[in-house]
Amino acid sequence: MSAFSSYRKLADVYDHLMVDAPYDQWMQFTARAWHMTGTKPYYVAELGCGTGSLTRYLLERELEVWGVDLSADMLEVAREKVRRSHPDASVHWLNQDIRQLSLPRSMDSIVSFCDTLNYIPDADGVRQVFARVFDALVSGGTFLFDVHTPYKIAEVFGNESFCYRDEDVAYIWQSTYDEGAEAVEHDLTLFVAEEDGLFRRFNELHHQRAYSLDDLQKWLAEIGFSLLSITADFSTQQVEEDSERAFFIVQKP
Repeated sequence: MSAFSSYRKLADVYDHLMVDAPYDQWMQFTARAWHMTGTKPYYVAELGCGTGSLTRYLLERELEVWGVDLSADMLEVAREKVRRSHPDASVHWLNQDIRQLSLPRSMDSIVSFCDTLNYIPDADGVRQVFARVFDALVSGGTFLFDVHTPYKIAEVFGNESFCYRDEDVAYIWQSTYDEGAEAVEHDLTLFVAEEDGLFRRFNELHHQRAYSLDDLQKWLAEIGFSLLSITADFSTQQVEEDSERAFFIVQKP
């Protein structure tokens, strides 16, 4: 029988495709950042929480968590997954565009990983996110996030094709790079097994934009954040020309 007896497009198969995603490393980075800044947050918001995989790591630290995502389908999966794994946890789900982030209380820390900011299509949108996050934090609160580097967008995704197949899911993923916009379009064709043994096909189209680290630093400073560190690829090393992911630790004075 298919692992996906209730077919609901990408939200239902996302965890299957992301089974090897390093959520534990994102949590380790988060814990290091909180230790480095000497903060002990309790109220934490996760922007772009998706299906709640990192949310569960946050809940292991007995935090009160707000999970924010643009996709109602992703949040439905997250809500059910966390209900099963942490039935007594204090978690709140918000279906919002993070450019219009509106939280019911001030946060001690806000995190946003898995290249969520690369899905913001323009610089004004990123600045909006930074401003909303700044306003949502307490004084001394931290904002932790990562982005795909311009190198990753142009050279790793670029104009490449990727494919995958197992018993339940197959995909063909074509990336098309727009040098002028410094953006990549991901055209994803998925084939998902149904209970009758047949595969149903559907398409997903996603866009990601590269932002230079210099621009991100400038916009953070303009909003009022203090930049504490930028490191590469889950490490404590500086970002190099061929680094694929940049991690930021910033703090509201």
